[in-house]
Amino acid sequence: MTDFFEHLIHEFALPLENPVLVFSLILLIILLSPILLKRLNIPGIIGLILSGVIIGPHGLNILEQNAAIDLFSTIGLLYIMFIAGLELDLNEFKANKNKSLLFGFFTFILPLAIGFPVCHYFLGYDFNASFLTASMFATHTLVSYPIVSKLGVSKNQAVAITVGGTILTDTAVLIILAVIMGKSEGKLNQEFWITLGVSLAIFSAIMFLVIPKIAKWFFRVLESEKHSHYIFVLAVVFFAAFLAEVAGVEPIIGAFVAGLAMNKLIPHSSALMNRIEFIGNSLFIPFFLISVGMLVDVSVILSGPQALIVAGTLSVVALFGKWLAALFTQLVFRYSNAQRQLIFGLSSAHAAATLAVILVGFRAEILDENILNGTIILILLTCIIASFATEKAAKIILIESENDHTDLKRASGFNNEHILMPFANIENVEKLLEFSIFIKDKKSPNPIAILSVVSNNDEAEVNILKARNKLEQFVKQASASEVSVNVIATIDHNVASGISRIAREIMADMIVLGWPRRKGLISMLIGEKVDSVLSNTSKTTFICHLEKPLVLHKRILIAVPPFAERENGYEQWFFKMTNLAQELSVPIKIFCNDESEGAIQKFIINSKISTNLSFSPFEAWDNFLLLADDIEKDDLFVLISARKGSASYFNALEYLPMKLEKHFSSNSRLVIYPQQFNQGYGNELYGDIAGESINKRGDTFRGGGRQQY
Repeated sequence: MTDFFEHLIHEFALPLENPVLVFSLILLIILLSPILLKRLNIPGIIGLILSGVIIGPHGLNILEQNAAIDLFSTIGLLYIMFIAGLELDLNEFKANKNKSLLFGFFTFILPLAIGFPVCHYFLGYDFNASFLTASMFATHTLVSYPIVSKLGVSKNQAVAITVGGTILTDTAVLIILAVIMGKSEGKLNQEFWITLGVSLAIFSAIMFLVIPKIAKWFFRVLESEKHSHYIFVLAVVFFAAFLAEVAGVEPIIGAFVAGLAMNKLIPHSSALMNRIEFIGNSLFIPFFLISVGMLVDVSVILSGPQALIVAGTLSVVALFGKWLAALFTQLVFRYSNAQRQLIFGLSSAHAAATLAVILVGFRAEILDENILNGTIILILLTCIIASFATEKAAKIILIESENDHTDLKRASGFNNEHILMPFANIENVEKLLEFSIFIKDKKSPNPIAILSVVSNNDEAEVNILKARNKLEQFVKQASASEVSVNVIATIDHNVASGISRIAREIMADMIVLGWPRRKGLISMLIGEKVDSVLSNTSKTTFICHLEKPLVLHKRILIAVPPFAERENGYEQWFFKMTNLAQELSVPIKIFCNDESEGAIQKFIINSKISTNLSFSPFEAWDNFLLLADDIEKDDLFVLISARKGSASYFNALEYLPMKLEKHFSSNSRLVIYPQQFNQGYGNELYGDIAGESINKRGDTFRGGGRQQY
């Protein structure tokens, strides 16, 4: 028994050395600190850093800095920079690139211009230390971005340019870091600049030309191996960090560039993105933040006034520089006071890049402990102030734009949106489900309904059970993206009537169908299931053929017929297509006449949609194949059609889906039938038109037989 107690005492001797016990303690801190501080409306990042201060070698000495802590810390730092590059909305940046560049210039130059003389003349540091510390003021981390996302103001232009400005300022600061490191090592000569330029060019070529092609090939060949996708992404991140180090810059630059290079291939609503964020936010990043707190020497802060003076000066300069940049941006673009405060709130928090710069400088002995500890205090203060400022500004903007948002939500089917996805061919459910996840309103509590209609015969009950078992695997796919799915299997004499009946029962807003497959002469005579669904429902219907995974498309091309803007479902399908473009980070090109272009431009302005969008005049609907010159193999082609009797319907629309299948068979393609009525379903809405539509629309999607809705 004595040996047991001695062993127990030895295991709990400080600092802890048992790796299992150390890991358990860190996990306990990661679990409890955000929960406790959430009640005080304080970001969890602060609790993690403070926990590191308390348990670190300069606090209670519960843990010491060792190889394992350093390894996890490095992984966490690279992970932070990778996610920062990955989460940048490149589409938003392109749409507001001039404004983003100007804001990026302000938020880089002003803090740098203010910070250098303060550090050099007031605090008395040398040129390298002053310039490196001043460059730290220019960085910002979007710690408070979840606040604007949660409150629904992320589409505000002030948010877009702030996020876009991160590209310029963080990249510039990280390059400055490389230059300062070269200067401190006595390598800042002509050879240094030539070597740096050539190595960065080679590094950039590998990351932006070679890696995306390899990633596209990998995602296409191993499309079903979802866990391999995550391992592949991690491998790219750390390989990029290694390449950056070889190129003569810090590994964090490589991780950041890896995020930019993979940005278009990992949509924000995808299961892969959810896995990346989940593991990073749950383990690697909190581990890094705790290790940062372990670097703080409390005795240095308490030893004299110098440390407190440095910490206070750094905090004041950092906040004032960002506030001044937000003020200049407001004056130039004539933003409101709330927008200025929102820009300040988003850009004033210092965390990821700030820690990276200071840690590298500290380890290279360019910066002293006062700067390091002052930076930690700066992070605590700026994160708190940024969170409060962002939340206050976002609420003001939300109130001011409440009417506009209400109209947009009503037009786009927000809040209670319900998507129905019938299928017959299980091989295509995965791609259709991914499409439905990308276009789904994330605020809607309703699940995506996956429907299988079983024929009403002697084997109906057995077939119902088989259909349910097949569908269960897709519940896991959706849950990986944090989207709920409702599996429905029903019995009906007719597949089309079963789809229409379930659509009415669940009050579906949109129906996502697969493209009908041609099965020869017999199907041409009997295959009108899709046409019957169109005729017996009035809601927006997407008919999809996805030749490849959505992330491999480079553009979305939309052919919009005359008067399409007069349909009731016009705003809904347009919003969904812009949402899909934002998810995929691809541009949209619209073919339409001048009147439709004007209506779309007006809708974009009123609804404050930011996307990379261009127009091309087109009116030759009788010679539709003229568009072939504009369509490339990696394009997703979208045809806006119309039900018979609607405002934008004309006879040529009946035959265009067949032309798409014949002449653009290698392209992914969608045909969208906009919602025709505000409410209601079925033949009672169509009157005499419905019966006629069932017969005359047969030419549109003949090829039913065995169809893959």
